[in-house]
Amino acid sequence: MLTLEKMYSMGHEQVVYFQDKSCGLKAIIAIHDTTLGPALGGTRLWQYANEEDALIDVLRLSKGMTYKAAVSGLNLGGGKAVIIADPKKDKSEALFRSFGRFIESLNGRYITAEDVNTSVDDIEHIFAETNYVTGVAQQYGGSGNPAPYTALGVFRGIEASVTNAFGTRSLKGRSVAIQGVGSVGFELSKLLNEAGASIVYTDINERGIQKMKESFPNAKFVSSNEIFSAACDVYAPCALGASVNDETISMMKCKIIAGAANNQLKEDRHGAIVKEKGIIYAPDYLINAGGLMNVSIEFEGWADSKSRRMIDTIYDKTLEVFKISDEQNIPVNRAADVMAEKRIESIRNIKNAYLGKTNFRMPGQKNRRG
Repeated sequence: MLTLEKMYSMGHEQVVYFQDKSCGLKAIIAIHDTTLGPALGGTRLWQYANEEDALIDVLRLSKGMTYKAAVSGLNLGGGKAVIIADPKKDKSEALFRSFGRFIESLNGRYITAEDVNTSVDDIEHIFAETNYVTGVAQQYGGSGNPAPYTALGVFRGIEASVTNAFGTRSLKGRSVAIQGVGSVGFELSKLLNEAGASIVYTDINERGIQKMKESFPNAKFVSSNEIFSAACDVYAPCALGASVNDETISMMKCKIIAGAANNQLKEDRHGAIVKEKGIIYAPDYLINAGGLMNVSIEFEGWADSKSRRMIDTIYDKTLEVFKISDEQNIPVNRAADVMAEKRIESIRNIKNAYLGKTNFRMPGQKNRRG
């Protein structure tokens, strides 16, 4: 159950529920922190077991977006949206356009993008009703599908982790176990294959499994449970969160955890546990920030080369977080938090000292179709 005390404890500024019976829309938007700028985060469409599960998910994800933007050096805050629906049956133009109208009513405090089970086509419907959306098709001035850019950031994070663990950036001959080969996991597989790494993978989607078999015949498929105990250098969680927990950590034989999934640690304490076990953890919200970096460039005029240059900085930032972890003898997830919180606090102090007008605006502040 949502209470003001729960919002206060997690630092959220605003949580909004929306519904539209005409199209079956049930949605929650959580705005965590707008110190650095308007809240940006994708819209996830998922058939949650109940409203409480949806709320917990959107609260955790929106807070993660605040830290992701902060540690990435972006002038954006953190937000997230969830639509409670069956992605196989409930998608419609009316549903997404209705959702777009609700986003518009927030007057720019929240900007959305693609996420789990939402596509560029779905974003197009939202864009018909509001300018506060990123990741629209390139022909309309957007950056399109963010998956390749998210995967590139994760790849840079894996490179940094391998450098830290083995003293070399090369992934040739390294083994990577990928949990989830959806849009991002598949794009990551391409990069790893090109770099000469061997791949072990799992997924629950038969179409994704078949696509991997056709594209990477040398990659090895294992069951969902076997992926945790796979003998590998890197475990790359690229599905839903909380896959790093008491049960799975005891099974792991990897040296590194680095993947695209949000909220990989079921609880913060698991960061300390993997550290004690000698496993290097690359903070998820740092290395999966490539998609966010990519869409953020739409505010100034998107270009592929510009996006990739920004995403390449994830390599050095990951090494910097590892250094903080070592110097302060704290878990890597806490080191990333320290970096993010320090930036947020410094900007909050500036804003408290001088309440000036923000210069942030959507590009052109006009409909990009016009």
